[in-house]
Amino acid sequence: MNYKMHSDITRELLLDTDEGADIVMVKPALSYLDIIYQLKQISTLPVAAYQVSGEYAMIKSMGELGFGDSEQLMLECLYSIKRAGADIILSYFAKDFATWYQENLK
Repeated sequence: MNYKMHSDITRELLLDTDEGADIVMVKPALSYLDIIYQLKQISTLPVAAYQVSGEYAMIKSMGELGFGDSEQLMLECLYSIKRAGADIILSYFAKDFATWYQENLK
């Protein structure tokens, strides 16, 4: 990561903190996994990641077109967001993941 990007992240975090933020959010999540990671390294606030509708549609379409298993793609994407450091993940896959979780991790 270059210095300019790091300083921009830090500046935005400080502005949000000064305004009284309780949580910092990054969206779209998949495109900014590096930003999620950097925020997690420098912030004492919880880091939320929002997996936007376009990311959801992309994954669903890939499955429907036979480019991969939608369920496995969903799990891999959610896991990558968590692995980047997100404390909270907002996703259009919430219901799908909850169903998968109940069926597979009882």
